[in-house]
Amino acid sequence: MRKTALIIVDLQNDYFDGGKFPLVGTAAAAGNAARLLDAARARGDLVVHIRHESAEADAPFFAPGTEGAAINAAVAPAPGETVVVKKAINAFQGTDLKDVLDANGVSDVAIAGAMSHMCIDAVTRAAVDYGYPATVVHDAVATRDLEFGGRIVAAADVHAAFMSALAFGYANLVSTDDYLQGGA
Repeated sequence: MRKTALIIVDLQNDYFDGGKFPLVGTAAAAGNAARLLDAARARGDLVVHIRHESAEADAPFFAPGTEGAAINAAVAPAPGETVVVKKAINAFQGTDLKDVLDANGVSDVAIAGAMSHMCIDAVTRAAVDYGYPATVVHDAVATRDLEFGGRIVAAADVHAAFMSALAFGYANLVSTDDYLQGGA
């Protein structure tokens, strides 16, 4: 029997409006992630919250012990749910995430959170490399505008580029509605 874990990555207060590093569409992504979270809890799926914490106390965002580094209330962990604290982009690097998944008999992962081009990309590729088929719920993921070669790349374009790359060879990409209707 297949067992799915929902992995919610870095939906922390600094990524929301008013935070130190706001993304585009974080509230909408978190709203969809909250729907996924409710469904995972109702099904009894393993839920793993990933929280990034910067290594330096004076970090520009996600500084240890700050309200900005806290997981946003929209997707706050329930008592007993696993929270993995990471210091690297890849949630598997330097953490016990793989051990948690293996100890719970997880066969597949569903991924939501932030940012499309960093932590979501990294955790998805690593999960697949470790043998966990991955589904990324694309409208439960947020990112930000980037700059390259003096050109601003809009968040929507960054998101589309990374989601299309993951869909090309790493993961199943679905909307929240499709995922909740069993389209994972």
